[in-house]
Amino acid sequence: MVFEITSKDAMGRIGRLSTSHGRVETPALMPVINPNIDFIPPSEMRKFGAEMLITNSYIIYRTKKLREGALKRGLHSLLGVDMPVMTDSGSFQLMVYGEVEISNREIVSFQNEIGSDVVTPLDIPTPPDATHETALTDLEETMRREREAEEIHLSHSKGNLLSIPIQGSTHLDLRKKSAEEANRIKGDVFAIGAVVPLLDAYRFSDVARIVLAVKSVISPAKPVHLFGAGHPMIFALFAAMGIDLFDSAAYALFAKDNRYLTPNGTLKLDEIQYFPCSCPVCLNYTPEEMRRLSKNERAYLIAEHNLYASFEEMRRVKQAIKNNELFELVEMRIRSHPYLIQAWREIKNHHQLLEKHDPSAKKIFFYLGKESLYRPAIKRHQDRVLNVEVERDEIIISSDPGVKADFYLKPAFGVVPADLMESYPAGHAEMYDEIEEEAYLMAVEGLRRFMERHGNRRIRLVVDEKWRRFIDEIQN
Repeated sequence: MVFEITSKDAMGRIGRLSTSHGRVETPALMPVINPNIDFIPPSEMRKFGAEMLITNSYIIYRTKKLREGALKRGLHSLLGVDMPVMTDSGSFQLMVYGEVEISNREIVSFQNEIGSDVVTPLDIPTPPDATHETALTDLEETMRREREAEEIHLSHSKGNLLSIPIQGSTHLDLRKKSAEEANRIKGDVFAIGAVVPLLDAYRFSDVARIVLAVKSVISPAKPVHLFGAGHPMIFALFAAMGIDLFDSAAYALFAKDNRYLTPNGTLKLDEIQYFPCSCPVCLNYTPEEMRRLSKNERAYLIAEHNLYASFEEMRRVKQAIKNNELFELVEMRIRSHPYLIQAWREIKNHHQLLEKHDPSAKKIFFYLGKESLYRPAIKRHQDRVLNVEVERDEIIISSDPGVKADFYLKPAFGVVPADLMESYPAGHAEMYDEIEEEAYLMAVEGLRRFMERHGNRRIRLVVDEKWRRFIDEIQN
């Protein structure tokens, strides 16, 4: 089995991806290696937490010395590593420059020849907001190249994997069409491409819509890679939407511009008085000392910090999945930027998709704001309480846990059976006192459904003034 899922929460999962150079635990972050640039050596990446790298096979192919070295000694020897290495095909250069001097067949064959662990076809990365006609034309060519890559890969493969890019610009119907075709191809990894311009512009909602559209169609049996997603502030968000593989060039690009990555956003070195981090770099230098260094020394150290911070956040995401606390982590992280909140709210339009993947048995429910109302546990509870058998002719429902009743009212969850007041989810939900009206409205909707289900019985409500205002609306 190439990909095995071991833990799940929300749509996130911890998995094991088997490659010819070992297993990789996902969600995983792959540092981007440019073999033409002398920066942090690939062999150093393990110390930060990397289990897998990604590099550009087109750059290697176009650089004579690198090409000859890779063909003679292999990709891993060229980079000086024994960990798994994925290769991109030159699609990024195609997006930036409009053309590349190689064919799909040549670059796919080359990746196989140099021993890439994950081979990528030369797909067409249609930019955001392209016309539907342009995006469709590009997608049809991408799908043709993917089928060609499948044929080449099967004839060359020595146990390495094939990545199938998913394109379609910002047109969700085309993204779904691409995903449907990807399901039919014998690939091992799905890769959502051409989202970097959206991420750079903080159009996180557009990326979320693309990811959710793809996840609604794509097979859950294979890992999904979000090309170019390398900032730690988005790891929790997109892991919760089902992304398994991330890659980061940001650690280096941001460092060369004196930008310091954190899980809550980007800081400029000139504006930092105290490093909010305890990595080796930040413990050994003050911001002022770092500003006095030469440009190259400074960039190197900031890049090291950026890697430490990125892998620390990825481990935090994994632990949240293990603890079934990924929703809580996402709801904390999205508060670092309004556009992240906006992006997360896209999940309310995909309740069935989320319900399909999110585990039903958990330990705790921390209500952290209106976004907590989107969690499947709430609707799942409201649906299940409708099936509770009631034998009495009169049902007493109270908003006060101190009053003896058959059922109790709880914000968001609505009607809770008395014998489940200590059980997950409603009984294990921690909520603050002055909770938003939306939580009461959702609870009252659950109450309305419950009263309709038991319309042949007398229902007596014992509620305080806080609840009465909302309940009066459904009774009028």
